[in-house]
Amino acid sequence: MNVLQHLIAEPDECSYLPDEQRRMEYVLLEAMAPDEYQQLMDAGWRRFGHTLLRPRCLKCSACQPIRVDVSRFSPNRSQRRVARLNESTVRLEVRPPRCDARRLELHRRYHSFQADFKGWPDHAAQTAEAYQASFVDNPFPNWEYAYHVGDELVGVGYVDELPASFSAIYFFYAPEHRHRSLGTWNVLSIIARAASKGVPYVYLGYYVAGCRSMAYKAAFRPNQVLTADGRWREFRSAD
Repeated sequence: MNVLQHLIAEPDECSYLPDEQRRMEYVLLEAMAPDEYQQLMDAGWRRFGHTLLRPRCLKCSACQPIRVDVSRFSPNRSQRRVARLNESTVRLEVRPPRCDARRLELHRRYHSFQADFKGWPDHAAQTAEAYQASFVDNPFPNWEYAYHVGDELVGVGYVDELPASFSAIYFFYAPEHRHRSLGTWNVLSIIARAASKGVPYVYLGYYVAGCRSMAYKAAFRPNQVLTADGRWREFRSAD
């Protein structure tokens, strides 16, 4: 692993828990092997592009890495409903990441919708260069999960497929298809693909107790969270 820069940022407002202050640790990488990243995920790190990050908050420990036990996973009633709704109408293409006008526009519409309806911070549309840096230019190969209804691109997810785990990086979708619960369908698709390849775990990033937008992660059971002592432990409560 070749490190270009390492820093711990000054505390600022937490985007998950508004009453808390967050402090993040960042590492900018030039190169990293998949097995190195597996070890880092098991120490609480996440990756976006060539940047590693993890919380180093002074007074809060709500962010917990969460992973799904693939061989024991059993969808709940709501997840089975989502599967019935999408499995015959939504086509999944797993391919190398790309940046094009359709993906940029879908990303823009998704974030505009989240800003209007969920109060996410509004920001300028992402440039092709920023999108490339976040999702396409990676220290090791990863995969794009592109979802289509007919010829329409309705969802895009990015996934690290490591030898010992899959890691969901990011997902966005067409707001007019929100009735399909495509975020849930994306996780179900990742779990199914991991199972077909004999991969034991799917990592879903951080579960944050008290954050409504993160609550869905705990619904994929059985799951485990990484606790403060560095051990993965069974976790079932969704707040």
